[in-house]
Amino acid sequence: MTHQRRAVLEALASVDTHPTAAEVYEMVRQALPDVSQGTVYRNLRKLIELGYAQELDYGSGASHFDACVEPHYHVRCTDCGRVADLPIHSEPTPCIDEARRAADGWTISEHRVEFMGLCPGCRKSE
Repeated sequence: MTHQRRAVLEALASVDTHPTAAEVYEMVRQALPDVSQGTVYRNLRKLIELGYAQELDYGSGASHFDACVEPHYHVRCTDCGRVADLPIHSEPTPCIDEARRAADGWTISEHRVEFMGLCPGCRKSE
């Protein structure tokens, strides 16, 4: 693994805030001041391709990135866009199993459940 790719992965893994690519770039620049934005973006893509990271694209703006690739759920603030992990790491619920069975003829490889609401910071400012 190149030192730039390792720096991108270490930056991503050092936070639980699910940063955007621009935020990852700013974090990596602290360790590698001469790194280019393109290098960081290409390495994010490569880390996803290699299975070291995942992209959270909710279609509502910039993608967020996560170094945790184990199946888990996320919650997204509908006001500020913050994305956080939900500390629930369990097997699929019965309704998800039922949905899989209802997808007759399909081979389901993964699923995504998105919880949405207001984060604590936005709730306080209301």
